[in-house]
Amino acid sequence: MLAVVRGWIRKPSHTGRRSGIVSIRSALSATPATPARPAIPRELLAGLVTALALIPETISFSIVAGVDPRVGLLSSFTFSVVIAVAGGRPAMVSAAAGSMALVVVPLVREHGPAYLAAATVMAGAFQLLLSQLGAPKLLSSLPRGVAIGFVNGLAILIFLAQLRHVISTTVFVLVVVGVALMAVARIRSVRVPPSLLSTALLTALAVAFSLGVPTVGDEGTLPHGLPAFALPHLPDLAHALVVILPYAVSLAVVGLIESLLTADLIDRLTATSTSRKREAAGQGLANIATGFFGGQPGCAMIGQSLLNVDTGGRGRVSTLAAGAWLLVLVVALHPLMEILPMAALVATMVFVAFTTFDWRSVSPARLRHWPRIETATMVLTTAVVVATSNLAYGVAAGAIVACAYFFQAFRRGRVLVTRRPAPEGDLDVHHVHGALFFASTGHLLDVFEDAGGTGALRIDLSAAELLDTSAVLALDELTQRHRAAGREVDVVGLSASSEALDSRVRSGV
Repeated sequence: MLAVVRGWIRKPSHTGRRSGIVSIRSALSATPATPARPAIPRELLAGLVTALALIPETISFSIVAGVDPRVGLLSSFTFSVVIAVAGGRPAMVSAAAGSMALVVVPLVREHGPAYLAAATVMAGAFQLLLSQLGAPKLLSSLPRGVAIGFVNGLAILIFLAQLRHVISTTVFVLVVVGVALMAVARIRSVRVPPSLLSTALLTALAVAFSLGVPTVGDEGTLPHGLPAFALPHLPDLAHALVVILPYAVSLAVVGLIESLLTADLIDRLTATSTSRKREAAGQGLANIATGFFGGQPGCAMIGQSLLNVDTGGRGRVSTLAAGAWLLVLVVALHPLMEILPMAALVATMVFVAFTTFDWRSVSPARLRHWPRIETATMVLTTAVVVATSNLAYGVAAGAIVACAYFFQAFRRGRVLVTRRPAPEGDLDVHHVHGALFFASTGHLLDVFEDAGGTGALRIDLSAAELLDTSAVLALDELTQRHRAAGREVDVVGLSASSEALDSRVRSGV
């Protein structure tokens, strides 16, 4: 998972009278001003490039989970097909993911693949239920520190999971070479996926010099055809459900968090919006279908989603094509896949871990200037994730601490926005009352989404207070939305403490 929260802030625009609030920037070089219309040839090409990038990582995630590589590959195919139709975020790529694989390692080790398939089905059912209970909107309002801690904890767990494969000096050297090659390819902006280049080179070296290192074929067999429908075999159903329940709950929450974080990023890159409720339900349906085909759980994959969009994918066809191309490649070329050295996949995962970790979140400047509660929740979330190997536990711990800290803000009442006419005539004035922080920013954005109007907009914060980074970014997002629609936006009335918070956020990023 790439650092989804990295690079969201840049220096402020000087448009209007508001000088303090920072503005959001895309993780790529530019965000389209208008949505690009999907074109079938471009969608198919984007799907092919994404499928090539999916193969080594999907195999690695299967091995992390403790199942045959064919399980992850076929799971990615079924997941992509279902989510392409049922999901709420076109162009986002979902498949058997590393964050989900990490959750089920103990389950597979102690009970086997049948329990994994059953947990996948149950997790999908929970996601369907959560989609109807408003969980997508709630999970999208996570404190900024918790979101970054989630990302960093995931990166550390992915790295630690690779160490067991480094069994010799030869493997270690190959891993170092692979990571270095991917780093150079990323710096040089090579269009071919860096993981594919690294895998091809290390495979050529291992075969040409008969290095005798472990291969993917040593880990299990690859698929030779389509996945087959099969109910999970559970001899003692009641006992199995008790064992599976905590894993299913963790999978449901982790999958939704990662998928919604990814959807937010794709929204910014494509200038479109996600149907969060539909996306959560689609993730649930995809997991249910995948589990009934004996697969492992999945969710959105940030790296592949960015690659798909960067290659030109904009619609559901690109997601569907990624799954279809994946199946074609592994079924038609499975003899080639089986000779891949494990060192190549370890190198891919080490590089994924390195690029996933938000290094700026631990920079002295950000630690010095960020609100202390956000730094504390980030560190706590990361620590709990690493200590328990469970991302859901880390998110819960960080969110509880953040909510406790902001309890006083809840007591001030819900954010209230009133609209009053101004003597200037064409000026649309909105007065905001209350505490703005991660739990109230969603309501603020919803209010201004329905504000309407075409004239100049003034947002008066004289009766409001900015309490965390989420509030700063949310206020900036709504001003950018209206400016993009051609409206002049003027934010006034920031208190001294709100101005100070904005300055610390800007100087620490």
